[in-house]
Amino acid sequence: MAIPVICPGCTSRFTVSDKFAGMTGPCPKCKRPIKIPAITIHEPEAPRASSGGTGRVPTAPLPRFDRPVPQSAILASGAGAVALLVAAWLVGLVVKPGDLPAWLLLGLAFVVAVPCVMLGYEAIRDRDLEPYRGRPFLIRSLGCAAIYAGLWALKGLLPPEATSEMWQWTYLGPMFGAAGAIAALATLDVEWGPAVALFGFYAMFTVLLRWLMGMPPV
Repeated sequence: MAIPVICPGCTSRFTVSDKFAGMTGPCPKCKRPIKIPAITIHEPEAPRASSGGTGRVPTAPLPRFDRPVPQSAILASGAGAVALLVAAWLVGLVVKPGDLPAWLLLGLAFVVAVPCVMLGYEAIRDRDLEPYRGRPFLIRSLGCAAIYAGLWALKGLLPPEATSEMWQWTYLGPMFGAAGAIAALATLDVEWGPAVALFGFYAMFTVLLRWLMGMPPV
């Protein structure tokens, strides 16, 4: 049986084993002491404290139960990514890049962003914290995906001479990367490093799609 816990300091959510009911331990994220709610257990196990029975509180993070993504979902995501790459290549063979309207490209950027965000979140999220699931996860993923697509729209508003040379992205790249990372920080409650990696994953995938469609990568 798992006990849901919310840290009063950083509001992180996670679950711990019922053998820690009534005990106090550090939050896995901010290390603030948390009092685990006491519950009635019909067949309690013998308490096991990490301090060796001295009466002191445990110093190790409290373990929690993780629910991994089903392997079938991972395989389906991989197959979808390959199908999308093949579709982009076929579009590049039959359609000129200039014939694609801006609104269609923006819509495609959003559609691609949604699975990238959801799959990327499962890869980079903190395993010590309770993951977002269900409707809250969908809403947060859609919000993050909308910002990611909006960054492509912002890039399209820049003068062509400001983005035509790769060296110019030495200055523009960090600004777009920081904006994408902040979007992940605000919507998915991840750390800065994983947030940068999540946006980088989306950016590289969309750059590859643009190249396969015969468009300038950036």
